[in-house]
Amino acid sequence: MLRLKDVADIELGALSYTMSAAISGHPGTACMVSQQSGSNANEIITQIDEVLEKASKELPKGMKLVSIMSTKDFLNASIDKVIETLVIAIVLVILVVFIFLQSFRSTLIPAVSIIVSLVGTFAFLYVAGFSLNLLTLFALVLVIGTVVDDAIVVVEAVQAKFDEGVKHPYVATVKAISGISSALVTTSLVFMSVFIPVCFVGGTTGTFYMQFGATMAVAVGLSLINSLTLCPALCALFMTPHAEGADGQKLSFSSRFHRAFEASFSGLVQKYLKGVTYFIHRKWLAVSSLVIACVALAFLLKTTKTGLIPNEDQGNVFVNISTAPGSSKAETQRIMDQMEKRICSLPQVEYYAKITGYGMISGNGSSTGMFILKFKPWDERTEPQDQLQAIIGQIYARTSDIKSARIMAFAPPMITGYGNTNGVEMYIQDKTGGSVDDLQAQTTKFIQGLSKRPEIAMAFTSFDTRYPQYKVEVDAVQCKKHGVSPDAVLSALSGYVGGSYSSNLNLFSKLYRVMVQAAPEYRLDTNALDNIFVRTSSGEMSPVSQYVKLTKVYGAESLTRFNMFSAISVNVTPADGFSSGQAINAIQEVAAEVLPSGYGYEFSGMSRDEAGQGNSILVIFIICFLFVYLILCALYESLFIPLAVILSVPFGLMGSFLFAQMFGVENNIYMQVGLIMLIGLLAKTAILLTEYASERRRQGMSIREAALDAARVRLRPILMTALAMIFGMLPLAVATGVGANGYRSLAIGTVGGILIGTISLLFIVPFLFIVFQHIQEKLMPKRNLPEITD
Repeated sequence: MLRLKDVADIELGALSYTMSAAISGHPGTACMVSQQSGSNANEIITQIDEVLEKASKELPKGMKLVSIMSTKDFLNASIDKVIETLVIAIVLVILVVFIFLQSFRSTLIPAVSIIVSLVGTFAFLYVAGFSLNLLTLFALVLVIGTVVDDAIVVVEAVQAKFDEGVKHPYVATVKAISGISSALVTTSLVFMSVFIPVCFVGGTTGTFYMQFGATMAVAVGLSLINSLTLCPALCALFMTPHAEGADGQKLSFSSRFHRAFEASFSGLVQKYLKGVTYFIHRKWLAVSSLVIACVALAFLLKTTKTGLIPNEDQGNVFVNISTAPGSSKAETQRIMDQMEKRICSLPQVEYYAKITGYGMISGNGSSTGMFILKFKPWDERTEPQDQLQAIIGQIYARTSDIKSARIMAFAPPMITGYGNTNGVEMYIQDKTGGSVDDLQAQTTKFIQGLSKRPEIAMAFTSFDTRYPQYKVEVDAVQCKKHGVSPDAVLSALSGYVGGSYSSNLNLFSKLYRVMVQAAPEYRLDTNALDNIFVRTSSGEMSPVSQYVKLTKVYGAESLTRFNMFSAISVNVTPADGFSSGQAINAIQEVAAEVLPSGYGYEFSGMSRDEAGQGNSILVIFIICFLFVYLILCALYESLFIPLAVILSVPFGLMGSFLFAQMFGVENNIYMQVGLIMLIGLLAKTAILLTEYASERRRQGMSIREAALDAARVRLRPILMTALAMIFGMLPLAVATGVGANGYRSLAIGTVGGILIGTISLLFIVPFLFIVFQHIQEKLMPKRNLPEITD
């Protein structure tokens, strides 16, 4: 009786030996889990952590489960940072309101408005199914300065009535609300309309815009309702006139502060009115300023470096290793061990995984490997040498003497699963149907061209056609002569050398695969073919060697197609100081110069969305302006007065891009959502001026007097709103540590736009109102409509 153990060695082993792993210097295995589309990453990782915690209790002594990479770590740290900023922003905004109103009671009303609007916005996020992510939290930070705006206008209007001599809070509130309710509705509708177009943008960027726009629009809508209902009620209950201090009565701190502030502010108002008058009398200066702002905006929009999402320190780094083509796993393991000795001693590294036989860029293969480094928490890495780029620089410095491998260190992509790296990913395509060697030659030429560009730090491809291989040719004549089918020859060769899946085995209540393969010593060289047999038609066993011809050749380990064309993957890392958008522009220019006819390129991953974004932000700006204009035309019943509002906005946009260039911020999604908000905020501020001036004009004032009176009355709420917004964004603008690049992208452009935009429109809008009101009355005189009687 013949048994298996008589003809074979039988053992339980691994399904594949092409890949091995170690965790922080100890034998281990690596497992990656990816979420499905539409799921919540935070919830999934929480559930995985619970499963791992239970599994850890059942592990044998000496075994440990370690989380090497988790998006939850970065997300939680970022959310904690934004929530901390949210609290600081609320405190700063309330402080600004108190300085301008000089009353604790009055300050309480905008503070309550912030809380009510935020609670209502959170309720909307829950009902709409939005997750509490970085973008919605950024929107909430921006909302603080926005939602307090309406409450500021209400409180300031009531305080103005007190200053005019009204003593009773109820009377002052009723008179104030009757004069500003139309302005509140108008400004809020315009602000909300800005976010309507961005909710319909498609693609990845559209997802970002939609969540941000919906959050902002709902918050502003709630703020409007609050300012027309709760705020007036609180004003009538809490607000009181400042004490006059007659008959030697000692004034309270708020009354004394009120007197000192009002004296200083009155002087500021007089100087401001002189400045406005100066602009009105020198029309050329105002027109020149507007032209300069528009030209500067166009120039800065074109020259500001661009990106999709700013790169952040997520607490991990990948290190991809590619050894010489054809290197054995043992040779690659030796180089990986050399790398390990240099990398494991980095003080910033907490854990690391070493994987031989697989690379994040190179894929599967005996000549590839990778490290996944997990850094210590962000609060333990506060020094300059602990930052992401500094650590990557240390990795290159420590491994610079290893010449037998190509090493590439990079951070994971900001959107998990959307590409492999945080750089630019692309493919060079052969559209002529030529050979792989020609495609590689053109790719090499392209990479050499990229390496000469200052925007590019590294251009890298793992593709190579120098892998040593054997070309197997079956001799059909010999097969026919001996009654052997070519398929039987190839099956035998495949089974003995490569292994074959024979059947399944149930053991220990688990299912195992039964794999058949020749032992390593029987498949070391071509002589092994003499000991591999197939059965002929006569029933005899015949060696495979007499039916096949082996030829040594060189070729690619794997071939790739992208969009149906033969393609080679190329990874590009932007140089320090340059953005991914600038790298993409460099790639496009080099491709136009180097690639011949019949060869093309395509971007992949996040780079594909970024390259396809094009001038979408410019289109969004135009649509936002159009929405604002149409709504203002309906509200003002004029084609010209809305232009006074529209033409004030370019100053703020110019200020945003100016600050972006000054502080090295790129024009990415975070900055763009801030710009969209800025359009609404500046339009809202300009409406406060034009709406009041239009009302005064209808009451019989001259156009010039109406413009100056509006400038005088609206200066305080405009300054309060602008300063509240600026101080609310300052914590983000000066942020460091986790998520700092995104915070700065959002805040710096917003602060610059509000600062320059508010200062500019305070002087430009009164002039523009005078110009367009004259045009309005000249071209479209007031119509006397007949009375309608029954």
